[in-house]
Amino acid sequence: MITTLLLTAALAFPLEDNVRALAAIAGEPNRIGAAGITRDEMPILTIENGAAFDPAATKRRLVLIGGLDGDARSVDAVVAAVRWFKTRASSATRREWTISALPSAHFDPADTLSLARWITFQAPDLVVTTGGVWDALEGVPYGSIGVGDGLPPSREASANRRSLGGGGQAVPDGAIAALRKILSTPISRSPLHDELIARVLREPLAIAKVLARRYPEAPSISYIPAIAWTQTLRLAALTNDDSLRERVRQQIQPWMSGEKKLFGDRIQLTSVAGTMIFAELAAAGDTAALRLADEAVPLAAARKPTGIAEYGQGWTDDMFMATSVLARASLRPNHQAELDNAARLLIDYAARVQQPNGLFNHASDAPAAWGRGNGFAAFGLMETLTVMPAQHGSRSTLLEIFRRQMMAAKAQQSPDGMWRQIIDEPGAYREETATAMLMTAMARGIRFGWLDRSYLPAVHRAWRALAAHVAGDGTLVDVCASTGGGTTKRYYFDRPAITGADDRGGAMALLAAMDMYELAKSGQSTRQ
Repeated sequence: MITTLLLTAALAFPLEDNVRALAAIAGEPNRIGAAGITRDEMPILTIENGAAFDPAATKRRLVLIGGLDGDARSVDAVVAAVRWFKTRASSATRREWTISALPSAHFDPADTLSLARWITFQAPDLVVTTGGVWDALEGVPYGSIGVGDGLPPSREASANRRSLGGGGQAVPDGAIAALRKILSTPISRSPLHDELIARVLREPLAIAKVLARRYPEAPSISYIPAIAWTQTLRLAALTNDDSLRERVRQQIQPWMSGEKKLFGDRIQLTSVAGTMIFAELAAAGDTAALRLADEAVPLAAARKPTGIAEYGQGWTDDMFMATSVLARASLRPNHQAELDNAARLLIDYAARVQQPNGLFNHASDAPAAWGRGNGFAAFGLMETLTVMPAQHGSRSTLLEIFRRQMMAAKAQQSPDGMWRQIIDEPGAYREETATAMLMTAMARGIRFGWLDRSYLPAVHRAWRALAAHVAGDGTLVDVCASTGGGTTKRYYFDRPAITGADDRGGAMALLAAMDMYELAKSGQSTRQ
């Protein structure tokens, strides 16, 4: 159980300037983030220590939370405590403890999950609050944040509560004196902290094996199962595991045999992308798979007069759905022109939806840098550059588009290594597929020389964060649900986050694990 304590103190709600001033003080914590967003789209700011998922970190982790009781004084107690820790705490205390703080937890009353999610993935050993946090979390199904009973319900927590400060004591001196006393008391690492570190310590191939044996749970001709299948075959080739190959063969057999039609009456680019599995098998000499793969090529290449993919929506999704087919087709005899088609599509879409800062809006009428939408753009560029010869006329343009996006994404990485549901909105939730996809693109970029080694720390931080969100049974935490184009940022903020088994999240994490393994094998990466 995480130890929980009640801290009461005084002063006023901090503005953004107060949090930035804390971050500017030398030492940890110094990363500004957010635990959620208000209904008027203001981020609920945090100041965080970024080592929550660092297996080499030995310090105990303290989480401070203020403002839950609506009392302005409680907020300043947290600000004062962080300032004290950074400027006046003993060196022995700072060697033993790290702090992450949420000074003003002014969540919507219905939004207890965001608070639980943030606390959980700070990997706390001790939580100090200004009141009401465990009552606020009463009834939250803790399994829904992927860690079983990691956070204690209020009844269990109450035995460990103490009231600190208040009662006319001077603030911040009274509260800080009490906090100093708490931090001088030995506290063991929490089971939650242990669980998250155990997840992070797994090797990429160990995680890949769990995911490959679980996903997809719902086979279909769509990009989601196809990513899982192609990566399962990649894993099988590395490990010489015939059972993995057989699992893929059994799942795709209805389409290979003709029992099921490849496409329905209404062709969608997401289904066209599903044929990438047949392209992979065709490359190994399977003639039946080759016929199915070739059926998809003209569909992936077709464009409307507007330049949008014929069977797409004009979303960044199209950048991956089309190129996943075209890039693979370009490696087959008499299909070299498909690489030109892929390059033109990517360049045209980038002209439509890549922002000046390098991130991609989801669509020309969707004013949000959606996380998975940026993952799709990155994957389309990655797939095409992977097979593109160095002398190709579009290569320099695609590299420039890719590098601009990766530079922007690196700058927007959350304090814990995740990327968000809306990449450049600190209050958006930290999302699994965006993290898996952008990490994969960066890892591939380093391995192939498109990016320099300055991206390695971002890749390692993202991998650790992603691994922490993958449970031992392959279930996942915070996978954005299926999402079409939306015309407001609020639409993307409010998309549901799935926790549990999820084919989409599992496929993306499997691909990330395989590319993380390849990066390490290439000798261009050391564990960080």
